[in-house]
Amino acid sequence: MTFLSSTRDGAILTLTMNQPETRNALTGNTAVAEFVQACADIALDRSVRVVVLAAEGPVFSSGGNVKDMQRFFTQKITPDAIRDEYRNGIQRIPKALYHLDVPVIAAVNGPAIGAGLDLACMCDIRIASDRATFAESFVKVGIIPGDGGAWLLPRVVGMSKASEMAFTGDALNAQEALACGLVSRVVPHESLLDEAKRLAERIAANPGGVLRMTKRLLREGERSSLESLLETSAAYQAIAHMTPDHEEAVRAFVEKRKPSFGA
Repeated sequence: MTFLSSTRDGAILTLTMNQPETRNALTGNTAVAEFVQACADIALDRSVRVVVLAAEGPVFSSGGNVKDMQRFFTQKITPDAIRDEYRNGIQRIPKALYHLDVPVIAAVNGPAIGAGLDLACMCDIRIASDRATFAESFVKVGIIPGDGGAWLLPRVVGMSKASEMAFTGDALNAQEALACGLVSRVVPHESLLDEAKRLAERIAANPGGVLRMTKRLLREGERSSLESLLETSAAYQAIAHMTPDHEEAVRAFVEKRKPSFGA
């Protein structure tokens, strides 16, 4: 059984984690390879303007498979082998998903735990069901955030809140996640996917190429100087001004009509 299923609605692609029997764990299965392949496919498909990441079952993702971790002390696995397993395994997900140029909305339906929380933080926008909970819980099982959470979470909630979450491992409910900026909105559980798709439709109504460049600028802005970002912005803007979508947008504005953008 595959870990990810995909459905397409125009320019919106929905990826659904569909192994609720493992609480949509990200290790001990094909999740890593499927995420990496899905991101590669989306990057090449210029007709995709928005991705919605959802989950089957009551849990968004429990992160690493804790039962599978027993092998680290029941088998003779060296620290070097474990390090390589992380490098060649779960760490490939943030490298693929975080750097994907297409906007990604996480529709968090339930607990997002450990690497499951970090997975949500790799997305651009997080919408939470009122049943969702969030925990950077690695410390609770005696390990550290091995998939990039120590880099991702502070950029979402700030260093103080990220430190509190990482040092205690305590969970936040949906309203607490909203208060600290971990999610942008909380919606009734039954309407979560509808709300995520409505937002996706508003995003997808804009030109795909400009959306990708805008996301790239937001990512670059997290680690570059203002001067460097301004230079990149000028170069991207030169490209944007020469696109048919820009011409169509300007003409539609002048003619007081709705623009019609290409694929």
